[in-house]
Amino acid sequence: MNDVARRGILAVPALLAPLMMVGGWLGHAEQRLKANDPSAAEAEVAIASVSEDAYCTPKLKSIVRRVAGACGLLGGGGRGCQPMQAKSVAQLSDEDFNALFVPLEQRAQIIQFDADQTEMDGAARAAVEKAWADQRGASFFFVVARASPDGKTEYNEKLSADRAQTVLSHLQTRFNDPDIARQVGLLWLGEGFAQLGEEFCGWQRSRGTECTVKDINRSAFVAWIDCAI
Repeated sequence: MNDVARRGILAVPALLAPLMMVGGWLGHAEQRLKANDPSAAEAEVAIASVSEDAYCTPKLKSIVRRVAGACGLLGGGGRGCQPMQAKSVAQLSDEDFNALFVPLEQRAQIIQFDADQTEMDGAARAAVEKAWADQRGASFFFVVARASPDGKTEYNEKLSADRAQTVLSHLQTRFNDPDIARQVGLLWLGEGFAQLGEEFCGWQRSRGTECTVKDINRSAFVAWIDCAI
């Protein structure tokens, strides 16, 4: 081995040592920066929070706020939204509107009615009470009523409106709480907007019988909405 090669080998550790020291200093500096900058820690927490609460996206909160305002929730009226109002307020396609509720599959209840009927049977009343009891920290209870596409459009609008009102009336009678009307938002969609597909037959329903598209749309979807608006 000649002198040039020997000097080169000996120089490697001398060059690596400063690089390792600089790397260590930079690592410690980054740690000190995070310790002295609360926003860095807050950013990490925010990222975790968003991933854990992915359902309540800014888009959904905006829609919930518009629907809640139009349906009387924010003003304390609980008056409800008619089909065209709901479509205008939501500003979504039928499919997008229904997709909003997919994350609530294990929490929501679908209350089924007989054809042309607005009264709930015992199983339906129990399902409404079960959904109501699962409030957790939520402020808004949505009742989204529909009708199957049988008969005239105007008739089905009234039918779905009466079904939504039946749910609210049962809650008021069962729990005798004057604040219920200010927590419940009624949307009656008739047959013209956001009809449910047969895949919703697999959700928690008040009836365990055979389910068709017509069956699942003779219904009221009920669930608490957790998003703070």
